[in-house]
Parts: sequence; C-alpha cells; structure tokens
Amino acid sequence: MRNPGLMEEYTLMQRSKLRLGVLGLLFGLCFAAIGAGTALATQTYMVNARTDLRSALTNLETAQTNKGGHRVNAINLVKQALNEVNLGIEYAQ
Repeated sequence: MRNPGLMEEYTLMQRSKLRLGVLGLLFGLCFAAIGAGTALATQTYMVNARTDLRSALTNLETAQTNKGGHRVNAINLVKQALNEVNLGIEYAQ
C-alpha cells in the first residue's frame, strides 16, 4: 500500500523542481536577450561609423590633390580608422 503523505511530498518536490527549471530558463533567456540587445546596439554604431568613414574616404579620394600633403595624410588616417573599426566589429562578435 502506498503512503499518501509520501506521494504528496514527492509530487510537491517534482513541482518545485519544475518551477525552478522554468525560472532558470526564463532568467537565462532574459539575460541572453539583454546581452544580445546590448551587443547589437554597439554593433549598430560601429557599422554606422564604418559607413561614414567609407563615405569620407570616397570624398577625400575624389578631392583635388593640391592640399600640401594633408589630403594624403587624411586618406591614410581614415584608412587606419576603418581598419580599427573593422577590428572592433570582429572582436565584438
């Protein structure tokens, strides 16, 4: 014969484990969503910066060459900045 009190205790323990598992899953999903949202927002700004730097590079390369070497320096610096932005995007992924 089964002990009704023992069965009820076992059922309550099973429910507690299930609740704990569901709570852990929800916590994990919320944590992942917050982290993913933060990473995505950061990447959005980095991608926008890359787009702006590419536009600046195109404008500098199209500009007239009589700038006393400053245009060439600016082109090199923008290329360096593009490289750093790309490295930052890669690092964050």
